[in-house]
Amino acid sequence: MPLATISLLAISSAAAHAQSLAPSTLSLASAEQETKKDIGPATTKQLAPAIPKEPVAASKKKPVSVMTKEPVVAIKKKPVRAIATESARLLAEPVRAIAKPYETETTRPAARYSFKTPQGKKESVPVITQYYPKQIVYPLAKIDRHIDRKLMQAATIAQERAHAHSRSRCWHYVKDALLASGVIDSRPKTAYARDAAQELVSNYGFKRLSVNDPFSAPVGSVLVYGTSRTVGHVEIRTRDGFVSDFRSRTPSPRPLLGVYAKL
Repeated sequence: MPLATISLLAISSAAAHAQSLAPSTLSLASAEQETKKDIGPATTKQLAPAIPKEPVAASKKKPVSVMTKEPVVAIKKKPVRAIATESARLLAEPVRAIAKPYETETTRPAARYSFKTPQGKKESVPVITQYYPKQIVYPLAKIDRHIDRKLMQAATIAQERAHAHSRSRCWHYVKDALLASGVIDSRPKTAYARDAAQELVSNYGFKRLSVNDPFSAPVGSVLVYGTSRTVGHVEIRTRDGFVSDFRSRTPSPRPLLGVYAKL
């Protein structure tokens, strides 16, 4: 009996101690919820980074490689070759186009102008289409030491007073130049230029030179032109031309009566 009593007391004390340690209410669903809670965050943490990584990587890598490589190569290479070939063709074509008309111009016959002379004769002359001023060279006048030096001074005075174009007062300007230089001591009285030669020889001691070409006349000599039916023309030979009331590189086209100078 004592042994059985002791064992009962031990069992009852152990049960009381276990009851004191256990919770007041026992929840069977807590274990399952805790397991679900543990599983829930684990699944969300693993799946969440996996979903954005795969599409983002695919969207960034694939379009960028296609857009940067293929179009850039096509734009740089093809237009440069087309421009180079076009420029080479344009540079070559004008040279050929210029050469063709040049050949036709050289082979084309020169145009001629036909006219009738006062005698009724038909004549023709070539038409000049190009002007070459450097090829036309007029001879310079020479200085003759035998003629009066004041004639060269008269040529300089006349050239300074002359105009660019004629004013139909040639003999008037030549008279002024001769008088201003001192070659003559009085003013000539004749009115027409064709009478200048006779007055200069008769009243002022001029001599006719053996010169038939106006370009061969010495500097300062007086050239008289005209006929009995015209008023004529008078001019003084300069270093590079002829002067009266105007300057000219060429002599008068009128008939030359003579070249005169004072020795």
